[in-house]
Amino acid sequence: MTELSISTSAGVFDAIEAGPPEGRPVLLLHGFPQTGLAWERQIAALAAQGYRVVAPDQRGYSPGARPERAEDYRMSLLVDDVVAITEELGWSTFDLVGHDWGGAVAWWTADAHPARVRTLTVVSTPHPGALATALRTDEDQRERSHYMIDWRETPATEERMLAHDAQLLRALYAGKIPQDSVEAYVRHLSRPGALTAALNWYRAGRPDGRIGTIEVPTLYVWSTNDRAFGPAPAHGTGRWVEGPYRFETLQGVSHWVPEEAPDTLNRLLLEHLRAHGQLPQYGTTANTPLADSPKR
Repeated sequence: MTELSISTSAGVFDAIEAGPPEGRPVLLLHGFPQTGLAWERQIAALAAQGYRVVAPDQRGYSPGARPERAEDYRMSLLVDDVVAITEELGWSTFDLVGHDWGGAVAWWTADAHPARVRTLTVVSTPHPGALATALRTDEDQRERSHYMIDWRETPATEERMLAHDAQLLRALYAGKIPQDSVEAYVRHLSRPGALTAALNWYRAGRPDGRIGTIEVPTLYVWSTNDRAFGPAPAHGTGRWVEGPYRFETLQGVSHWVPEEAPDTLNRLLLEHLRAHGQLPQYGTTANTPLADSPKR
């Protein structure tokens, strides 16, 4: 794995890359509170099979792409970043993988740009439409998501998370992530402005648009010990995928699937990529169903 800088109109994104330049391109999107390092085991596994893999530090996590205003972290801009990064890499089509917030961006990108996304793999994060339904109808999911409201406080959240050698920030990893990675994340997010930028993803407000059903071949991986996402939106996600869909449940695994169950995730991911080697012909515009009109 080597480091890479990707220059776009939104700024310069730091990234990790691996695999042969001519390999089939795969983009990996991390979540909060991590960086592209979260995908270390997946990068190694994919590169070993000949894939060209890039895992960027997303908007706010890359110092060179860190706007100050919360509104500059709207979902439409995060999707634009994916497009800009892949265009700079010269990828007209690519396989897209996301976890946590990166999973949310992946869902929205696959909806908006189905002609460019060969396959979609999302870990932990349900389809935004399924999550919205669960937040209206499922008390369990409302309780799980309450932290999002708390984290919108400014600057109280940053102060709490970084106090006492980042005790609360470290606690988020729940002992499921390798200690050297935890130390790397804490160092990264302790730098001036970094944690505020990461939390601005929560503070940006509702997405400035509507998401529909997904056409591209999709693998969704959910784990039963995930504290953020419960069974209601996880099992409801299939109603929001029109294309080939595979739903995998990992028993007894926490939210941190890429690190806690890397071998299982790598196997599922490679199976998914191999099963969908050819790019189907989809339209070039965003899907039309609205967020309150899932597949029946």
